[in-house]
Amino acid sequence: MKSLEGRGLFKRAKPFIAVVFLQFGLAGMDIICKAALNKGMSNYVLVVYRHAVATVVIAPFTMILEKKVRPKMTLQIFIKLVVLSLLEPVIDQNLYYIGMKYTTATFAASMCNVLPAITFLMAWILRLEKVKVKCIRSQAKMIGTAATVAGAMIMTLTKGPVLEVFWTTGRGTHQQQSAGTSLSHSITGALMITIGCFSWACFMVLQAITLKTYPCELSLTAWICLLGTMEGTAVALVMERANPSVWSIHWDMNLLAALYSGIFCSGLAYYIQGIVMKERGPVFVTAFNPMSMVIVATMGSFILGEQLFLGRVLGATVIVVGLYLVVWGKSKDHYISSTPTINEEPAKQTPNSVCTGKENSNHEVITINTHVEGSEAAMKK
Repeated sequence: MKSLEGRGLFKRAKPFIAVVFLQFGLAGMDIICKAALNKGMSNYVLVVYRHAVATVVIAPFTMILEKKVRPKMTLQIFIKLVVLSLLEPVIDQNLYYIGMKYTTATFAASMCNVLPAITFLMAWILRLEKVKVKCIRSQAKMIGTAATVAGAMIMTLTKGPVLEVFWTTGRGTHQQQSAGTSLSHSITGALMITIGCFSWACFMVLQAITLKTYPCELSLTAWICLLGTMEGTAVALVMERANPSVWSIHWDMNLLAALYSGIFCSGLAYYIQGIVMKERGPVFVTAFNPMSMVIVATMGSFILGEQLFLGRVLGATVIVVGLYLVVWGKSKDHYISSTPTINEEPAKQTPNSVCTGKENSNHEVITINTHVEGSEAAMKK
């Protein structure tokens, strides 16, 4: 009897264990990539090597697992794949790494929490998301979006006093480097990361649309990684044409960054998030994203000697509050979409139907959100 209870407890705890493991892994990517960038690795080359590794890792699984279910490739689908590989692997990740160069790993991880708000704004502009001012979940999304923007501005424009922790005391070299992040660098880094998040949001919306006609997520990820490698190579050859030595790679932090980000963040993370989402839904995974920020802040101060400033901690806190408001508003969409109905009949829409869930009039948004959140598994930074 006790063994059965133990198995049941472990089964219920598995999604939490998996997501916590995932956040530690993604935080490790930020730390390792920041260390490689600090040692002079080109962000353009890092993006190329990362997706080359990811392609090699993912491609065999697509050949085996999706051989019989993969639909026929058409010109329209291929064009979408080309655009997808340009938006996330090339534009988003290069801008993210450039922003990380100008700031810190903690700053970059914190800024990425504005992504749900940007996605909500895009869906609203494209009329994929209906907003009812009197609806409490719509109010939560709007307030959360405003909070994330305010938090990003606080993080960018204010520093405040240094928050000393015992393990960074006396590490003068790293402290000087971290303190040397000027206001101009903070603004530049914040702009790079924000534009990257906007590109990432475009990628997620387009990926959700593409999955309707090409419903093979592994194959889609492999195509994006392959095309992203080719496009990223072209960009890197142009941007680093005067410095061919950046392509050399040895048994050092540069190789570790390429292998780790390619295998874990574009490979293993995909399966972990996919499994958890099937059981607990996309909102469950998204709600744990701020954990990565906390882990990066702790590991960054311990390993890289990055300083923590009061203003940026407050800004990150405001961003997290805004994130949870947006996630809570979206969770209602997921709840409505996952509620089973028997012998459904067309219902007349009432003014509060979007809020109460009496009618699934927001079906397009639900479909987009379900796949949109899932794309973090494929191309997370």
